[in-house]
This record gives sequence, structure tokens and C-alpha cells, in this order.
Amino acid sequence: MRGKQYQRQLKLTAPWENDAGYWRKLKTNRNHSKIIAQPGIVMKVLRRKRIVLFIAYFLLLVLTMLNLANYKWTKVPQQCNHQMRSASYQGRSDIRFLYRPYLAKKRQLVYVLTTWRSGSSFFGELFNQHPEVFFLYEPMWHIWQKLYPGDAVSLQGAARDMLSSLYRCDLSVFQLYNSPGGKNFTSLGLFGASLNKVVCSYPLCSAYRKEVVGMVDDKVCKKCPPQSLRLLEEECLKYSTIVIKGVRILDVNVLAPLMEDPSLDVKVVHLVRDPRAVANSRIKSRHGLIRENLQVVRSRDPKLRRIPFVDPNHKANKKDGSDYHSIGAMEVICERTSRTLRTALNPPSWLKGKYMAVRYEDLVENPVKILRNIYRFANLTTNHDIESFALNMTSGSSSSSKPFIVSSRNATQAASAWRTVLSIQQIKQVEDYCHHSMSVLGYDRVRTAGEAKDLTKSLLTVSKL
Repeated sequence: MRGKQYQRQLKLTAPWENDAGYWRKLKTNRNHSKIIAQPGIVMKVLRRKRIVLFIAYFLLLVLTMLNLANYKWTKVPQQCNHQMRSASYQGRSDIRFLYRPYLAKKRQLVYVLTTWRSGSSFFGELFNQHPEVFFLYEPMWHIWQKLYPGDAVSLQGAARDMLSSLYRCDLSVFQLYNSPGGKNFTSLGLFGASLNKVVCSYPLCSAYRKEVVGMVDDKVCKKCPPQSLRLLEEECLKYSTIVIKGVRILDVNVLAPLMEDPSLDVKVVHLVRDPRAVANSRIKSRHGLIRENLQVVRSRDPKLRRIPFVDPNHKANKKDGSDYHSIGAMEVICERTSRTLRTALNPPSWLKGKYMAVRYEDLVENPVKILRNIYRFANLTTNHDIESFALNMTSGSSSSSKPFIVSSRNATQAASAWRTVLSIQQIKQVEDYCHHSMSVLGYDRVRTAGEAKDLTKSLLTVSKL
């Protein structure tokens, strides 16, 4: 038994097997000895590895730079190009197009901050006539109509967002306020389009020339071919100055995000008027302001205590109801105006050098001088034709005209018409609402009905702005 086990052990450790392992080890050792004996081979291998690593590092660096360049290109302002504008316009009504890349070229942007019946239609016409101005008349009207009966204060954010889009020549925002299933907006679908000189002039329409100063005929403009908003955007991009006049921004502080935006250069021209004259004009045009009056009155603070609207001995009638909303809206308007004036008296950094207040009474008293001051503030140059236009529009023979229509009239006489029309109770009501803004702007209060009707006594003093 021991012999057999010994034979098995011999088979497991056969000599030739041990010799084979020995020769394999010996061969490996010889190869290592050969490499070590020739250091040039080692250096050659290492050199190749170094070249491969260098090439890989270089390619990685190039790819990184390309990615950074592409990221930077998407972030910096880009000029609108043909490819962007060749996209389907129907799809551009998406909310994402409200915030398209900023324009590379900064423009002078002006917002005329004012309220209803303050002479703003005539004031806006001074910009509409300038050949270098792209003018928009009351674009936020579309918001108020679509979101009726929302109150005035709750609609401020939507109005500001619309301005942000329009100042970048992105007019697709109007599609957001189109009727469901309605046709796409055209140039003639914008509010006030029939009196807009850009819409009614070449190249959008052959009826007028933008450089020729003069009012356009709305009947003629309504016959102009409706152009797509894309073409109107392209026309907007040609202008160095964009001016928007609106009565639906109630407080300059609402515009703070736009005025702080480094990609925009927004200035505010605040057109003000004696609130008693505004109230009188609102009463006269109450049928055209029914919806707006209701939306503004809805923003009143219900907790405030107010003086009676009419004399207790006066018998109420239906007319008093309309007048109530017309004058009642003055509470909200004057309260928001006071906020603007407080900010203007102690302007924050975003408002310094970017705010200008203009009294309507000063404009109609000395139209050429005030016009020059306004244009200088807006970085515009005046000319003889525009100055003559302003002078003629404020020195006509008539004392009044239809509401919302700009025409030549005796503007000085119209500015003081409230003194002989409003009752002393209505005057006191407005003065109670607007005493702060009247004090800042230089409008004296009256004590008696006789003092109000004495047109030889001026109620204007120096403004504190």
C-alpha cells in the first residue's frame, strides 16, 4: 500500500512537469531582463502614453470651451433674426415668448403714466407725431376687457408683464387676450390702431407718411390692409424710441421691476391734471367709462369712512348714480397717485433721473416750452412742424369736443371748465379724496362756491416736484 501511494505522489510531481514550470519562469525572467537591459524601450512606451494623455486633455479642453461658448451665446442678448421670425406665428402665442432673449440694441423706452380724462389723448399725440417714435395707445385696454370685471388693483401685475413684452417688440402677448377660437390679432385689431401713425403709414399702409406731421383720419386708416403682428414687430424693431401711453397703471412703483431691469432703459413721464377737472370730465364722459369706473371703484377700501356724496336736501336721481361712480373712482385714483408722488419726492435709485412730472395746465399754457422739455427728457429732438402742431391743438376756437377725440380747442378754457360746472358738494368730495396729491402738485382748494366760480383767481401754485 505504501508503494502505491508513493507512486501516485511521483505522478503528481513528475520531473518533466517541474522542468516545464522552471523553463516558463526562466523565459519570463529573461524577457524582463531584456526590457530592463534596454531602457530606451521603457521611455518609448512612456512617451507614447504621455502623447495620448496630452491629446485627450487637449480634446477635453476644446470641448469644454465650446460648451462655455454655446452657454454664453444663449445668455447674451440676441438680435431677432430671420429664422426666429420665420417660425409659425400661431405657436408664438405660447407664454414662453413673453420673455424672449433681450434685444442687443438698447432703445429709449418711455411710459406715459396718467389717468382717464387728464388730457392724455392729446399728450400721447405729441409722441405719435414724432417720426422716430413707435407709439402704442392704451395696449392694456385688452387686459381689462378680457379680465372684466376684475378690480383695477388686481390687474396691475398683468399690465406690467404686457409692458415688459411690448418694450421688447414682442407683440404676441396680445394673443393671450384674444377670444377663444378667435382670429389671430392683426395690426388693425390693436386698440387705437385707426389713429396710430405707424399702423396707418408706409410701409404698413400707403395712406400716410410717418415723417409728415398731422392727424390721421380714422375712416381712412380703417381701410388700411390688416397686417400680421409679425410685420408690426419688424417695424417696431426699426425705431430707436418706443412710447406707450396708458391709464391702467395706477402707481409708478408697479413699474419698478421694469425700471430696474438692466436690459431696458425705461423712463416715466407722469402727466397730471387738477383732479377736480378730471372728475368733471369723467362725469361728462361717464357713458364711455362705465366698465372702467366699476373696475376702479371695486378697488376701494370698504373700511374707510367717507363724507356724503350729495347734499342731504338734494333729491337723488339716476344721473347721481353714474356721477357717484365717476367721482367715487377718484378716491382710488388719487390714493394711487399719492403713492407715486411720495416715491417721486424721495426717489429710490431706480427712479432717479428717470421720472418727469408734467402738469396739463402748464402744457396748454405754454405748449412749445413744455414740449421741448418733454422731448429733451425722452432724448428726442423737436422740429418746427411738431411745435406748430402742439400750438395749434391748444389754441383752437372751440371750448370742448367729444370725449376721447383729439381736436383743436381752447385748452386753457377747457382746463378750468370744472369751476362753473361742478357743484360745491362735488368739489368738496374730490378735494377730500385728493387733498395730498393736490398739495404736492400745486392745486389750491376752494372754500366757497363763489370762489370756485371766480375765474379771475388762479388756483395754481408752484409744484413741489
